[in-house]
Amino acid sequence: MTSNRFLRGARRTFVAGVAALLLGTVAVPSFVTPTLAADGPASVADLAEGLLGAVVNISTSQTVKGTEGPGAVPMPQLPEGSPFQDFFDDFFKNRGGDKDGGSQKVQSLGSGFVIDAEQGIVVTNNHVIADADDIEVNFSDGVTLKATLVGTDTKTDVAVLKVDPKGHKLTAVKFGDSTKMRVGDWVMAIGNPFGLGGTVTVGIVSARNRDINSGPYDDFIQTDAAINRGNSGGPLFNSAGEVIGMNTAIISPSGGSIGIGFSIPSQLASGVVEQLRQYGETRRGWLGVRIQPVTDDIAESLGMATAKGALVAGVIKGGPVDNGTIQAGDVIIKFDGKDIHEMRDLPRVVAESPVGKAVDVLIVRKGVEQTVKVTLGRLEDGEKLASGEDGNTDQDKGEKAPAVSTASVLGMTVGELNEETRKKFSIAADVSGVVITDVAKDSAAAERGIQPGEVITEIAQESVGTPKDVMDRIGALKEQGRKNALLMLASKTGELRFVTIRMD
Repeated sequence: MTSNRFLRGARRTFVAGVAALLLGTVAVPSFVTPTLAADGPASVADLAEGLLGAVVNISTSQTVKGTEGPGAVPMPQLPEGSPFQDFFDDFFKNRGGDKDGGSQKVQSLGSGFVIDAEQGIVVTNNHVIADADDIEVNFSDGVTLKATLVGTDTKTDVAVLKVDPKGHKLTAVKFGDSTKMRVGDWVMAIGNPFGLGGTVTVGIVSARNRDINSGPYDDFIQTDAAINRGNSGGPLFNSAGEVIGMNTAIISPSGGSIGIGFSIPSQLASGVVEQLRQYGETRRGWLGVRIQPVTDDIAESLGMATAKGALVAGVIKGGPVDNGTIQAGDVIIKFDGKDIHEMRDLPRVVAESPVGKAVDVLIVRKGVEQTVKVTLGRLEDGEKLASGEDGNTDQDKGEKAPAVSTASVLGMTVGELNEETRKKFSIAADVSGVVITDVAKDSAAAERGIQPGEVITEIAQESVGTPKDVMDRIGALKEQGRKNALLMLASKTGELRFVTIRMD
């Protein structure tokens, strides 16, 4: 744990140095108290004493092939003659296994915390217990209890375990409100770094709303409180002793703490934990759209004063809004009263909403704001729908998207060429491809004279038959570094022409 001497000395010296550098000889008003702010808490001993009992060590075992198992904690590099050598040898060496080098039992260490003492409910990271054959929870008083898995969520990396206290009195902690945490607020982490047991570290909230590309709902709290391997799944406390984060990841070239750690905010984790406890699985809201960022160019082409919100690039077949309520080309700027500042805000807000809830969605359609009412589906049902089509879902980063009934690309809204659209645009029966239903004003497509009712038959000399084909082909060209796309268009009567449209 960081000593008072360090906190009062190093932090005071740093703050005073920065103040001297930035302020020079400018007088500081008498109501400013930089010295007290630099000191931080005089001690966290009383706070830590009441919380250590609720923080547990998670030990898992798994039978794997070879000598290294996933999630195994590596042996630290110790100085020659270190007094800790024997201690670490017990943890990291001679773990057993077949003499012939076959199957071997390996162990993984992590952290967790009790949230319900009567029921024996323990929360940790999913990656701490993933693929484990056996899970044990080790308490600070030396008691070890077998744990059963209640449920996991890979998208947020949360897992819920249950132990049977058997007369053993547990200590529990409760979730606090992470939305009230400000950058600069003091926090305390307790965990199990390198298998050492309950370890307390102190720091501040360094940043909020961090996206580290670990999942579709990234919204991490960043802290400089020391977090190392083995701390995963442990709690991050506020000054009131409430859990406002679950320590999950670090950025470190060496594997040790360099003061950049990330915690799942309690606002996100607590909802997932409650669903896992109640259902054994998550039940997230689902809108059924594919989205992309709103760039300055896109905002200008859609008649928006500023670039904000999430652009609907496609509507999922069979999804909640596959009835025209929301259309490709719409920009969602507010969902159920919550502002959507950028694309990544929408999946998280939707997922946190109850399944079946009717919500108001504020959209921009052709430069005009309007509110539509949408009843949410269930994301997990959407994933099953997607797997029936091509095995994936639209709300997970990096995964292939399911089929869409409409899509927005290059300033065009495209849709399926079926009986309805043929009749609407008077398209001949022998014309095949993907129909263009709308063209955004001032877009690259509009500049090339492309009109609603024309049909895209080929892109870069490859045939397209669905809106998804169009999106995939354009995406592939962009990945190749191509600046323009060559489209073969058919008129309503079947006359063909080639058009080159820029993609930047």
